[in-house]
Amino acid sequence: MSINYIILRNLKKNAKNYYLYVFALIFSVALYFAFVTLQYDPAMDEIKGSIKGGAAMRAGSVLLVVIVSVFLLYANNLFIKRRSKEIGLFQLIGLTKNRIFRILTAENFILYFGSMLVGMFVGFSFSKLIIMILFKITGVESGAALRFSTQAFIQTVIIFLAIYVLIMLMNYAFMKRQSILSLFRVLSSTEEKVKKVSVWEMILGVFGLALIALGYYISTRLFSGDFIEMTQLFLAMVGILGSVILGTYLFYKGSVRFIFYLIRRQKDGYLNINEVLSLSSIMFRMKSNALLLTIITTVSALAIGLLSLSYIAYYSAERSGKNDVPNDFAFTLQADADKFKAALTSGGIPYQETFIDVIQVRADFNQVMDNRFDNDAPDAKVMIIGVISDTSVNKLDLPEGETLLTGYSDLMQTFFAIHNSGEIQFLGQQEVIPQQIRLEREHFVSWYFKGGFPIAVVDQTVFERLKLDADPEIQKKYSTYIGVDITDAAKLNEANAIFEKLELGPDSIHESQLALIRSQKQTMGLIMFVVGFLGLTFLMTSGCILYFKQMDESEEEKPNYTILRKLGFTQGDLLKGIQAKQLFNFGIPLLVGLLHSYFAVKSGWFLFGTELWTPMILVMLLYTALYSIFAILSVLYYKRVIRESL
Repeated sequence: MSINYIILRNLKKNAKNYYLYVFALIFSVALYFAFVTLQYDPAMDEIKGSIKGGAAMRAGSVLLVVIVSVFLLYANNLFIKRRSKEIGLFQLIGLTKNRIFRILTAENFILYFGSMLVGMFVGFSFSKLIIMILFKITGVESGAALRFSTQAFIQTVIIFLAIYVLIMLMNYAFMKRQSILSLFRVLSSTEEKVKKVSVWEMILGVFGLALIALGYYISTRLFSGDFIEMTQLFLAMVGILGSVILGTYLFYKGSVRFIFYLIRRQKDGYLNINEVLSLSSIMFRMKSNALLLTIITTVSALAIGLLSLSYIAYYSAERSGKNDVPNDFAFTLQADADKFKAALTSGGIPYQETFIDVIQVRADFNQVMDNRFDNDAPDAKVMIIGVISDTSVNKLDLPEGETLLTGYSDLMQTFFAIHNSGEIQFLGQQEVIPQQIRLEREHFVSWYFKGGFPIAVVDQTVFERLKLDADPEIQKKYSTYIGVDITDAAKLNEANAIFEKLELGPDSIHESQLALIRSQKQTMGLIMFVVGFLGLTFLMTSGCILYFKQMDESEEEKPNYTILRKLGFTQGDLLKGIQAKQLFNFGIPLLVGLLHSYFAVKSGWFLFGTELWTPMILVMLLYTALYSIFAILSVLYYKRVIRESL
């Protein structure tokens, strides 16, 4: 029997087992080739130059290689173990290990590089669509064309050739350390089955849940003022990470089995067919998969969390831009504003101008601010804030004893928790002016005058008293905010083009709201694109790994289905139990990953934007929908196994 015949026979025989592996390999190569193609596409020069996207793309390609490499090595490890009996039979008929290794190498070569070529073709075909999506997200107005990159081709071949060499080395090491007898036991020993839940497992299960709860609790207190110094904050973050990861591992190692054991005990051991196929099966297998499920859950939470945070920043870009620059254009020098207004007049663009005088005043917040500072520092709650008059704000007339604190955001609320009402004191050089406060989120002046604190709006009489008694040493270089709004929205882009061409004072502060929003969308759009690319790759690889595990389990449990079918259970009866099993197999890692990402995002989302729920929920729903595809594929595979069990 020739080696060529053996290779062709094996490829045909194992085709049903390799199809998803081949699909995942094609998908991985396509993603990587398309991603690397973006790096060398001339159309990307604008993104690289405007938002330094080159570094982000290179970092993304490195992480992409890591994800794909781990997946392919793990998938190969599963398949080589599935073929252990076949390798043992080859040795029994007289083939040497070296000859068997050459056969496996040739098979892998055909599958691997055939899939790689198909993957590069698919990646090339979709590269234009991908770059168009990137340009749409980042708002870059540039043409996208279908270009084949020789550099991307060479880089992809080198990377995947290196992965292929690692796979072959893994196969060679596996065959060298296995005897003929052990090869026939490899498949049955890959799953650790423990039928009785020990007291130690119960303790580990409870401890794992407690560690996860502890990590969640610390995350809710991360920016509450409990951790003041950077060292404390860093240690708290490390503690959260360690607690949640270790808790997740112990959760899979003992908690799931313990919970299902309690359910079985409540039923006095009398389980219906659905519970036998779902609860019992998971109880006996969850422990051996603890490390794998911990990795999948942790990286899933990381992918969902990072994508949620980047989408929060992207989704909030417009609101953040308007908060930083309340008017279409902002200036601090009258000469700059006059030059811009003259250009607008020449271009026939109507506008409206706003002037706001801003003074800096010390304010004592001791009575209205939560105690999050060192008690030994008496001036800890005395801050320098900007103050403007109510006459500068349309339709606002405040009583003489009332102050409106504007621009009070979620970020400020986290670090400077101010009560909704109470008394503050303005501390001038000569007098102290008490004021009752109200909080308002609206912004009236640009970021330059805020310094990270709210802007106080006071009655004109109070403003004049504060201005006469102001400390000159704490005043900013510029004290006048000049806002320009374009009254005809259709001409805003034209006005922005005029603004960008003007030569204004190099030391003055001048901002375009539209340009600021575009810049933030470009920056966060690219980050979201890269994170989404990596998240999609991990989603595919982790989903495939869980699917491969279900393939193994279904083949191992096939004799059980044969017995159940002979006892009179229909295919529909068995399928209901399998559906419940896949709901647990895929649903538990997904649910735990979603919980991890929720608490991670909830603890610090305000550092990235102004909106939490909509971006986070959309990301979680999309991830759940894509993840569910693999659960459905697993059910369909089990359906075929059940059908063939008789």
